[in-house]
Amino acid sequence: MNVKVWITAFRLRTLPLAIACIGMGGFLAASSGAFRWDIFLLCVLTTVFLQILSNLSNDYGDSVHGADSEFRIGPQRAVQSGIIAPAQMRIAIGLFVLLCLASGITLLLRAFGFNWNALLFFFGLGVLSIVAAIAYTVGRKPYGYIGLGDLSVLVFFGLIGVMGSVYLFTRQVNWLQLLPALSCGFFSMGVLNVNNIRDMESDRQAGKFSIPVRIGRKNAVRYHWFLIAGGLAAAVLYNVVQFKTAWQFLFLVTAPLFVYNGILVSKRVSAELDPLLKQLAISTLLFVVWFGIGQLMT
Repeated sequence: MNVKVWITAFRLRTLPLAIACIGMGGFLAASSGAFRWDIFLLCVLTTVFLQILSNLSNDYGDSVHGADSEFRIGPQRAVQSGIIAPAQMRIAIGLFVLLCLASGITLLLRAFGFNWNALLFFFGLGVLSIVAAIAYTVGRKPYGYIGLGDLSVLVFFGLIGVMGSVYLFTRQVNWLQLLPALSCGFFSMGVLNVNNIRDMESDRQAGKFSIPVRIGRKNAVRYHWFLIAGGLAAAVLYNVVQFKTAWQFLFLVTAPLFVYNGILVSKRVSAELDPLLKQLAISTLLFVVWFGIGQLMT
């Protein structure tokens, strides 16, 4: 087994997004005095397993459905290129399903003990997350091929990722925290949008009707600016409502990174967009770090 090949297939550059939503949940919990390292680390581990599962499933599904072809602009995919056989990828997908379940169940037991109502509810969310990670591009009717990927990202990288992780710490729901959850969700949708703008032509040929394929390049760029502005605006509104000190607005030091991303997405051709996925993912993680520091200084 070539370890380097598998690490490439894991697409580690996408992991900052997975860590960002859990980090946001951890900072919000810490600001209310409910942070626990064991819960946080298990949240991160489970989310990383889910992200890798999604990446492997995406590699396999897009190769089967033809979205990964010689016309694709982005990085070479493992199954389409023949580096990893489809059967090997299916085994890896199964392995990461088991890792997600093992890590997730351990997390829930640490957070809730044997509170069966909470255990069953969050176990159901975990199973739903696993199904969503696989069904994005795998199966007869993958939802990513009808333009629902953005909604899934908003739900799992924003609402569930942030609100769910906060609840694991606090066992309380603060609906105002939907705003920072939306910030994480919108920025994560932005990463997917850059990916989909880059792959518009190959996706169209494969019958993958992502948002950019449906609305066109010009409107997809406008949509990208909406996601960037919406993410920043949600964070500003949260801190205006919760205002205690100006330190809460520390996260605005990352605003130029998002504006820079939007400008380059507007100007660059598809073949030059790939580095902007990593740039936006890292910017999102930095946003969360500065947002969290601001919360802890109140």
